Amino acid sequence: MALRSDLGKVRGLGSAKSGTHHFVLQRLTAIALVLFITFMMASLLSHVASDYGTVAAWLHQPLVALVVGLFVLTAFFHLKLGLQVVIEDYVHTTATKIMSLVALNFFAVLGGGFGLLCVLKIALGS
Repeated sequence: MALRSDLGKVRGLGSAKSGTHHFVLQRLTAIALVLFITFMMASLLSHVASDYGTVAAWLHQPLVALVVGLFVLTAFFHLKLGLQVVIEDYVHTTATKIMSLVALNFFAVLGGGFGLLCVLKIALGS
């Protein structure tokens, strides 16, 4: 029989007080992605038979370029949030977990930046 209090038994095993923020961000990005994907599907389906020049001219519009850029950034941020939860829950070795989270952050920033660069390159006509 241990002579520890209930608080002493669970200390260090409870909530880190950051899960709610992460949960809310993940849900908000999911809602934003539904809206962005709806816009993207409607827009791209209307350009199915179009050539590159027509689609590039469509992407030259500032509002369209903004929405597509936000879609790319939101998609990579949502990807990062979701995979971070999977890594934190299922990778148990500390070193592997840290390296996986670093690689995930690197990939999310690199992928989001590359996607945004591609959108800007087409939108600005370079």
